[in-house]
Amino acid sequence: MNTVTIAGLHKTYRSTQALTDIHLEIGTGLFGLLGPNGAGKTTLMKILSTILPYDDGEVTIYGADLNKEGDKVRGLLGYLPQHFHAPQQFTGREFLHYAGSLKGIANRQERSDQVERLLEEVNLVPHADKKIKSFSGGMARRLGIAQALLGNPKFIMLDEPTAGLDPSERIRFRNVIERLSKDYTIILSTHIISDIESSCERVAVLNNGQVLYQGTTGDLAQQALHCIWEFQVPYADYDRIEKEHVIISSRREMNDSIFRVVARRPPSPHAAAMQPTMEDGYMAVINGVTS
Repeated sequence: MNTVTIAGLHKTYRSTQALTDIHLEIGTGLFGLLGPNGAGKTTLMKILSTILPYDDGEVTIYGADLNKEGDKVRGLLGYLPQHFHAPQQFTGREFLHYAGSLKGIANRQERSDQVERLLEEVNLVPHADKKIKSFSGGMARRLGIAQALLGNPKFIMLDEPTAGLDPSERIRFRNVIERLSKDYTIILSTHIISDIESSCERVAVLNNGQVLYQGTTGDLAQQALHCIWEFQVPYADYDRIEKEHVIISSRREMNDSIFRVVARRPPSPHAAAMQPTMEDGYMAVINGVTS
């Protein structure tokens, strides 16, 4: 069952077309929104969070019309913006109580139970009574994740949630959202492919304000089938290869460079065809070189 439906969504900033004819069908669970910086992901998230109006199209979230029932949508929503800022004079615990009150959790005991549980889940209990102005970037990001989860929202949007998190914090975050995804709709917007690959079953690729792909993460890899090659050239040829091909990765071995590229035809007589990964599929879609 689709819990979020977006049909024919358009958004223009002055003369810039930020989003063009967006169609997405999103159900319960983790949904990845993948694309480079400037692709339109944050614009889409702001529209879905009711922060930003849109020009045309239809959006329904759990049956509520985004354009006509914004209050109802906000009651369903947990949102972590790309740039999260909390009042610096608050402690972490004070801020979560404040955010919980704004979300309508009026019962002090209920709010306290949620705050303490979320502090534990994002590993902020040892720092809960410190001023937010003393938090590191990763701690502030974890606090932002906690506030997004307050109130048990049915529709959760996380914009670049793992930015600034160390590897152990990323694992903790993934465990939290994977547990929540059984019952809720979670959109994870990022340009970090590993975050999507490890967590999401379905994904959309957005670039230049357009949806280039929508489907499973496994099928995204298959978009690059027969289009991924590895070959070896002298290191002195590095600049030439960079100009001629879409490079996915490269490594140096002695005086040679080994390139992994996306191309419809073998880039060299000695190029070996490779089994595509999700990253390969993403690069193929973004660059318009698909099988």
